[in-house]
Amino acid sequence: MEPRNLLSPGRRGLSAGDVCDCLARAAPRGPADTGVPRGDHDLNPDMYDPGRPFTAAAVLVPIVTHASGLTVLLTRRTAHLDTHAGQISFPGGRIEPGDDSPAAAALRETEEEIGLPRRQVRLIGTLDTYVTRTGFEVTPVVGLIDPPLSLILDTFEVAEAFEAPLEFFLQPGSLQQHSRQFEGQERHFYVYPFNDHFIWGATAGMLVNLSELLTAPDKGD
Repeated sequence: MEPRNLLSPGRRGLSAGDVCDCLARAAPRGPADTGVPRGDHDLNPDMYDPGRPFTAAAVLVPIVTHASGLTVLLTRRTAHLDTHAGQISFPGGRIEPGDDSPAAAALRETEEEIGLPRRQVRLIGTLDTYVTRTGFEVTPVVGLIDPPLSLILDTFEVAEAFEAPLEFFLQPGSLQQHSRQFEGQERHFYVYPFNDHFIWGATAGMLVNLSELLTAPDKGD
């Protein structure tokens, strides 16, 4: 399938305050709001099974507040992992019994995976609940991080950490839709090609959600 661009032009030069304002105005939805959460099935509705049990998980969507502009911190998973091996992802994982909230789980996992201290993260909101084909119900928690970053990667899980400009994800030419054959059917998915990285799957879906919130018209204007 020929890739096609999807997003309309976004706002330029967003500040940390702009991001906070946009998330404050947003009302992230979950399964209770619509009956169907966001997920890998967004472009493939028949993939969603409302009776399927999901494992609760959380990720941190880390936005780094450089003076030159905001960036999104991403990781590349190692190739030997059982799920989502080699994919670009946000730091995060399962919500454990000792976690008192999805935010606590996201901060704990982030510290374990990339060595980012939770005290360096200022939480500002959440995106929509996102369910994956592999059986996770993910809460994406957005946080602002002031540089410098001194990351220590867990090399068993994380092969690389890198930053991409937030504005890249708001540009109309950045988002694409691709397809491939999976288990005998054509499946569609979002893609952000960034340098030599291929950002797709759940991470791309959450970035689409973030971009929608940050490019939505301000009804108060």
